[in-house]
Amino acid sequence: MTEIASPYISRPRILVLGVQPATPPFRIVEIDGRVVGEARTVIDVLEAAAAYGITVHDLDDPAVVRWVGGDKFTWTAR
Repeated sequence: MTEIASPYISRPRILVLGVQPATPPFRIVEIDGRVVGEARTVIDVLEAAAAYGITVHDLDDPAVVRWVGGDKFTWTAR
């Protein structure tokens, strides 16, 4: 298979990893492949993005934000 024939998989600038069991639980946020901090709410994700000059218009757009181990509503360990 050549590169031209392979499907394009976008890599969003923001990656929110799965919930870490702690008190309170949190999710690790990566921007451009670098860990930038912890998020306890979706507001924390938006603030981290803004700090790096990223304006997020749609948290459900996989080209902008990738949610691992849940979605924007998942903030507790399963």
